[in-house]
Amino acid sequence: MATFELYRRSTIGMCLTETLDEMVSNGVLSPEIAIQVLVQFDKSMTEALESQVKSKVSIKGHLHTYRFCDNVWTFILQDAIFKNEENQENVGRVKIVACDSKLLTQ
Repeated sequence: MATFELYRRSTIGMCLTETLDEMVSNGVLSPEIAIQVLVQFDKSMTEALESQVKSKVSIKGHLHTYRFCDNVWTFILQDAIFKNEENQENVGRVKIVACDSKLLTQ
């Protein structure tokens, strides 16, 4: 199964990457093992989001910037409102990156 590496830019992905870098620098982990951990992280995030997330969210806001490059959409919204069945959250600025999951099976 192919995966995107975009979850590495999430907070948890960046923390994992920093920790792995530190472990490699200290000689606790080999670079090859660190890469294997990151690849497994990509797979696990993709599987978890596909199988465990069931809620739906609507997003409204002012579209500041949008871009489509290499089959990846990037949207930057200002004054965004995220709504689900129970909650509403206002966010001043948000970046949304969307990739076509069909590309993973090619």
